Amino acid sequence: MRKISLKGLFCPKSLVFKQILRTMKITLFLLLFVTFQAYSHATYSQSTRISIPRSELRVGEILDKIEAQTEYLFVYNKKSVDVRRTVNVDADNQPVSEVLDEIFNGTDIRYVMEGKNIVLTKQNEKASEIIATVQQENISVKGVVTDTKGEPIIGANVVEKGTTNGCITNIDGEFTLNTPTNATLVISFIGYQPVTIALNGQKTLNVQMQEEALSLETVVVTAMGIKKKAASLTYSTQQVGGDELTRAKDPNMITALAGKSAGVQINKSASGLGGSAKVSIRGTRSAYEGGNNQPLYVIDGVPMLNTTTESTSTVMGGENDGVNRDAGDGISNLNPEDIESMSILKGASAAALYGSQAANGVILITTKKGKAGMQRVTFSSNLTIDHAISLPEFQNSYGPSGTDSWGEKKSLTDYDNVGKFLGNGVTAINSISVQSGNEKMQTYFSYANTTAKGIIDSNKLQKHNLTFRETASFFNDRLKLDGNATLMTQKIKNSTASGGIYLNPLVDLYSFPRGMDMSEYATNFEVADPTRNGMPVQNWYTDVSEWSQNPYWIKNRVTNTNKRYRAMASLSASLKINDWLTLQARGNADYVSDKFDQKMYASTAPNITGTYNEKSNGRYVWSESEQFQIYADVMAMFNKTWNKWSLNAAVGTSINKNKVNSLMLDSKIASLYKPNLFTVANIVMGSNASINQEIDQRRTIQSVFGTAQIGFDEALYLDITARNDWSSTLAHTESMNSGFFYPSVGLSWIINNSLKLPEWISFGKVRGSWAQVGNDLPIGITSLVDIIQAGGVLQAADTYNKGDLKPEISSSIEFGTEWRFFQHRLGINLTYYRTNTYNQFFKLPALAGDKYAYRYVNAGNIQNQGWEVTLNGTPILTSDFTWKTSINFSANKNKIVKLHDELKELVYGPTSFSSSYAMKLVKGGSIGDIYGKAFVRDAAGNIVYETEGDYKGLPLVEGDGNTVKVGNANPVFMMGWDHTFSYKGFSLYFLLDWRYGGKVLSQTQAEMDLYGVSEITADARDRGYVMLEGQQIDNVKGFYKNVVGGRAGVTEYYMYDATNLRLREVSLSYNFSKKWIQKTKVLKDVQLSFVARNLCFLYKKAPFDPDLVLSTGNDNQGIEVFGMPTTRSLGFTLKCEF
Repeated sequence: MRKISLKGLFCPKSLVFKQILRTMKITLFLLLFVTFQAYSHATYSQSTRISIPRSELRVGEILDKIEAQTEYLFVYNKKSVDVRRTVNVDADNQPVSEVLDEIFNGTDIRYVMEGKNIVLTKQNEKASEIIATVQQENISVKGVVTDTKGEPIIGANVVEKGTTNGCITNIDGEFTLNTPTNATLVISFIGYQPVTIALNGQKTLNVQMQEEALSLETVVVTAMGIKKKAASLTYSTQQVGGDELTRAKDPNMITALAGKSAGVQINKSASGLGGSAKVSIRGTRSAYEGGNNQPLYVIDGVPMLNTTTESTSTVMGGENDGVNRDAGDGISNLNPEDIESMSILKGASAAALYGSQAANGVILITTKKGKAGMQRVTFSSNLTIDHAISLPEFQNSYGPSGTDSWGEKKSLTDYDNVGKFLGNGVTAINSISVQSGNEKMQTYFSYANTTAKGIIDSNKLQKHNLTFRETASFFNDRLKLDGNATLMTQKIKNSTASGGIYLNPLVDLYSFPRGMDMSEYATNFEVADPTRNGMPVQNWYTDVSEWSQNPYWIKNRVTNTNKRYRAMASLSASLKINDWLTLQARGNADYVSDKFDQKMYASTAPNITGTYNEKSNGRYVWSESEQFQIYADVMAMFNKTWNKWSLNAAVGTSINKNKVNSLMLDSKIASLYKPNLFTVANIVMGSNASINQEIDQRRTIQSVFGTAQIGFDEALYLDITARNDWSSTLAHTESMNSGFFYPSVGLSWIINNSLKLPEWISFGKVRGSWAQVGNDLPIGITSLVDIIQAGGVLQAADTYNKGDLKPEISSSIEFGTEWRFFQHRLGINLTYYRTNTYNQFFKLPALAGDKYAYRYVNAGNIQNQGWEVTLNGTPILTSDFTWKTSINFSANKNKIVKLHDELKELVYGPTSFSSSYAMKLVKGGSIGDIYGKAFVRDAAGNIVYETEGDYKGLPLVEGDGNTVKVGNANPVFMMGWDHTFSYKGFSLYFLLDWRYGGKVLSQTQAEMDLYGVSEITADARDRGYVMLEGQQIDNVKGFYKNVVGGRAGVTEYYMYDATNLRLREVSLSYNFSKKWIQKTKVLKDVQLSFVARNLCFLYKKAPFDPDLVLSTGNDNQGIEVFGMPTTRSLGFTLKCEF
């Protein structure tokens, strides 16, 4: 019999040891990489070889060829070395030293290798004297760098080729650099084509740079990290610069993209500080209840984990038991200062090379690295103050009546209980980065620290990010290595609920009787209980229950801590075989460790914490999880041009292995043996407690893939991709051996390269594509497993499948056109798409006679179709003033074309508790449809009223369940409009974000109306009636308390228009004068900015921010249940370069 040891099972020691071990591995990796770099410098002179075909050349010409093929620079006195002498040379991959020995044989010239310099001297000369002489020949080169319009380019890099000697241009585009008279300068700037200039003694330069944007030469990173010409793409992508993430920072950087990309909807979790984000690209494709429709994130060509801690599953809170938490997702772990750019692959064609992981779109992240000829230190400090906005509107006219506010009218004191509880949050983000390198070695290092306090002051966040990246090239740039290591630690204390009734301080904060002062219960939230030896217990104005608890007790005595440790390490090698063939291998390890504990002190609502020996002793939740992903791929890439034809192709194979280990212990209503002793050993581990453990839960995906882009005359491009995935989740299915095939094909035509167009048309293209991508099966559903629960209770497997399960398949078509006018001053990008997702994953009741209660099936068809439009322009461009603007517009229509033949409707979530909300899938409807209670209406659509009894004159309510469709939260269209105004050193940026259409439900408002604390109920009482669709209702109290109010009231009445227009982001920056900065002799650039997020709503009908979500999953959409209010952020950012 195999023995099972429990040592370390209930203790984090084993996981800590694993973390230390992995940290040691990463440290070893860095040490080896640095050692390799040092070694490479030492062996360079021994290994560097050159090739010069048999020929008769001057010595000077041979020296030029050696400099061109190596990193070496020759230093010599022209009077001593005759470079015009002719010699015969024939070198085939010979060491440099042998070639020099040959050409100077029989002369009095000798050479000395000093690092990357080769000093030529006569026998009686010293090398140090020659170096000093040559250094005296340096000249001061001055110049100005401008664009094609003559506008100065600020911050362009000017570097002496082959060295780290360089500078950047100032605010007027000017530079000054000391360099040898015969040096070569390389000028580069993001978005422009590099310029190389041989000085030949020139001391003054006027450099004009050509903009890369939309030219055929512009290369962008596509799926799998494959580079292609931007103009040749057959599908729609969106490029986003790293500055869009850092202009107005947020602890979760992905939220900074809201309103900036057509077809991308980003919603923040209503959990407040440190919460997750819901990112949807071109609508919701998967109806699977346990899914989330989030995109795949890829960093430098390698998929990353986007593990989330969000656990909202019902509108009550958690799994209807009180544990409702959200401490962020994987993308929130990254440091935005490390990101160079993002590419959003929206459609199936763009993402097809990722196969079964690409159904929801892909976001490619390119990180920063060291740059040749640059030595730059950048420091950034951001401080913002967060203030709650869109709070409920309260009345101050009607006093208490028991526990509600339906009392008599009187003049009440407004104690501002809400304002005292919700303070100002503070977020400070500081970062420093170092970039340096030469043409062979580049280094990037960064550190960032985030410290934040939420609007509830017990909610705090601390995060540290450390990144090191080294890139190198060898053998005349034929071999390129890239190593990257990132470490992150994060701690969030007392993360707040994203909504729900249980353990939510906002429930009683909002419903507290008007005219009463909560201060007494703030300072004395606990009192001594003489029956329990003076133990502190909860103090509240009414009986404590799951529905009513002191907000300050929840704040101080229902505490939690979330800790996350993350390490990522990657290494890639690229070998250029010849001019058209390159081999590449990549490997990555991604490790995430999450720890969570929650302490609910004795006297917290017994229905949530339970009792032991009829005493409330509290509740303890402890969990720890590890997720480890290993990814590797190998590719052969071809890039060949002949005559008018071109081929850009790649074939490869990859493997992605994911492993999860987790353990969660929860006392639930089994309670604790001893009060307020929060240890695992003190949990009453009976059947009412919970143990949830996952041991080595694995997913492995093995793939082969290929892509080819065939171009003709730089005008026509045919794109073909194919990928086959074999996933371990297909075990015990008919597809286990064959896997699934994901193809795509696309065609683009660049019109201006085929036809002569008017001069005012700069660029024109039409494109079309078709593709299929997948959504892999959930782990473990193809294997039946019995579960042993706490207390030894056996939960037998109750769901089976027939072995025919398949991944969800999304089949998509896309057509688009792109145009640029007036020398790229005005541009438009238009795209139409339609995506049908088949093989939806459902859990259905078993057929008659089956052994099990349920079965898994594939069925259905969910369709998303829509339009995307992007307009950008530069209306004003002068030497002093520039105005740039862009508009992105998208409209998506979601439709449930088909469900399973036996499935009339699918209801998300449990239906065992009373609530006027449910999400249902019904054929002909849409994902996100909200069902609830509605008024009874006659054939003409008029509301029917009670005609007798106590409820006479009140509207009738239809049915007892959530049977009527009352709305859908998805917007009809979204639009973002940004502007950038630049005047000399000043720059003003602002973004307007408009989301039109959709309906959202506020159960917060329903509860406030029930308790009579809302302003709307006071207004109705003042009038003496409620107007409902033209009908006067005189029984105001009966209407709100007995008909519409509360969580089980009339859903229809609390549905609000989700349309909102907000000033999403504002930044006012000033770049200090370069002349002043240069006087410091330390600083290179200083920028000070005023920043703001969610500055104000220009239009909004809902009583809360309709963009906040209760859950980032598929369920609980379009509903607000005492979620944390949205915040307005105001602050400053200081950025300095040294």
